[in-house]
Amino acid sequence: MPRNTKGYGAPRKPGEAFKSLKRMIGLLKQFYPKLLPITIVCILFSSATSSIPAVFLQKVIADIQTYSVTRDWAAAKAVIYPKVYVLIALYVGSIICMTLWQQLVAIMTQGFLNKMRCKLFDSMQNLPIRYFDTHKHGDIMSHYTNDIDTLRQMLSQALPSLVQAGSVVVFVFAIMIYYSIWLTLVVILGIVVMMLVSKKIGSGSAKYFIRQQAAVGKTEGFVQEMMNGQKVVQVFCHEEQSQKDFDAVNDALYEDMYRAHAYANALVPIILNIGNVLYVIIATIGGALILTHAPNLSISGLPFAIDIVVPFLNMTKQFTGNLNQVTQQINAIVMAVAGAERIFTLMDEAPEADDGYVTMVNVHTAPDGTVTEANEITHEWAWKHPHTADGSITYTPLRGEVTLDSVDFAYEEGKDVLHDITVFAKPGQKVAFVGATGAGKTTITNLINRFYDIADGKIRYDGININKIKKSDLRRSLGIVLQETNLFTGTVMENIRYGRLDATDEECIAAAKLAGADDFITRLPEGYETLLSGNGANLSQGQRQLIAIARAAVADPPVMIMDEATSSIDTRTEAIVQRGMDALMKGRTVFVIAHRLSTVKNSDVIMVLDHGRIIERGSHDALLEKKGTYYQLYTGAFELD
Repeated sequence: MPRNTKGYGAPRKPGEAFKSLKRMIGLLKQFYPKLLPITIVCILFSSATSSIPAVFLQKVIADIQTYSVTRDWAAAKAVIYPKVYVLIALYVGSIICMTLWQQLVAIMTQGFLNKMRCKLFDSMQNLPIRYFDTHKHGDIMSHYTNDIDTLRQMLSQALPSLVQAGSVVVFVFAIMIYYSIWLTLVVILGIVVMMLVSKKIGSGSAKYFIRQQAAVGKTEGFVQEMMNGQKVVQVFCHEEQSQKDFDAVNDALYEDMYRAHAYANALVPIILNIGNVLYVIIATIGGALILTHAPNLSISGLPFAIDIVVPFLNMTKQFTGNLNQVTQQINAIVMAVAGAERIFTLMDEAPEADDGYVTMVNVHTAPDGTVTEANEITHEWAWKHPHTADGSITYTPLRGEVTLDSVDFAYEEGKDVLHDITVFAKPGQKVAFVGATGAGKTTITNLINRFYDIADGKIRYDGININKIKKSDLRRSLGIVLQETNLFTGTVMENIRYGRLDATDEECIAAAKLAGADDFITRLPEGYETLLSGNGANLSQGQRQLIAIARAAVADPPVMIMDEATSSIDTRTEAIVQRGMDALMKGRTVFVIAHRLSTVKNSDVIMVLDHGRIIERGSHDALLEKKGTYYQLYTGAFELD
């Protein structure tokens, strides 16, 4: 299956970044409709408090100038001290608000990430199998680690700092205009220069930060592939080539990260030094205006004097310092937006379509054949089929009859994998598919499960078009044992119970005995309570397969799919498993895919596939009599590869 390599560093559409940021903030408001406004109010209050000292400084300097003439210091204290007390009270309130909003930000950040991971995982659970076949699993994992982590940095640091610094800039700018419009115009010219520099450097930084996030996902995907295939790498002495391939991927990541941070690191000192130059210019111009007794254009109506210029210098430093802080947070926000775009891309993937309305229900069957739906578990199942035409409901007993009628299928349009496939599997029949690798055997079973939908033809289950059956109910009626065994972190008992979550311990043990797994399980250190991890790394391949067969057995479905179920088991174990499988298959419709033709000899019908077509069909003996392809395969004239 071709991998999807699109999107790594691909250019975004205009406004896409803003939409992602807006959507993120919208989710934050949705998750925390009360805490978010309280946090913003606390940030604004602490920001306003940090802007006020300039006003107090101007008034105190003016008071000192006034009382320095009369030298009435007692009167001066009576005027100055109350202002100092008010300022102290404001600072105490600011400390309280700052502590509060930092705690609230911590709560919202971790809560937001928790909810985003849940939403992301929920979206992923609803994706079709096709998505996982065409995307690297390591890259998908990167959404939960690196991309989510960029949101943490933005929510816990960047956004609060941006709001705080941005509000300080606004408050200080308003005070500047109040005291002197002329000096404020000089500051505005400095801001224009800062903005031009920020835009020039920031655009380059944003581009490479976006490419960095994609490159991180690509690198993680490569590392995961190498970890999964490490035995193959070592067996074929591929270490050196793997190292070269990793170096190429890692160097691309380095290049994107280096350029992103080179731009980002250059921006801070440049903006800082522009602020220092602006400070000197304000001091020079302010001094010149005082010496020349130039008229002051301001809202306050105060003339140019030392009590205007000194606070203005402090405000300039505060203004440029906070503006510099704003520019620093932009990089973190750009990274977060890049991560958010990747997260939202996964979340917005179209879920697996399911238009089915026929469901599987527990029923009671009366002696006269009347079927009624049961409220309790009866282990007697039927398809509940509501008819929209007349509003009636019919119940079709679940028998396990599967029919494929002239089915065509292609993974990619125009490249057919299956051609005119017709199969009739009666209840209790064992149908085997044999043929070379790539002939389409597994694809047929994937179509029965509706992991993929057919291009043409019909598939019917107990006479019902499977497109009408709800997918979850369809799959619940099918048991499957794959060649590649997947065991989950948990006990042996929990892995068997995965087949049916309401199964009792006794039912799980009975399933294990049926599969021939009970003997080795009881010899494990903790028996059925032995903890498995790493896909059952502490078990042999054959033991893992036996547990997978037991998991299918406890589900007790009417139809079983055995996809190379014994291919990884040694001959001695195969004999044990085969007895268990024969017991498991009894009374069920079974589809078997096998390379070992000895395992399909007792099948009711054997289908021989070649390049997506059924070229022979019949029982083992009948096919041998034909002396066709199956005969050639069975006698060893052809190999199944």
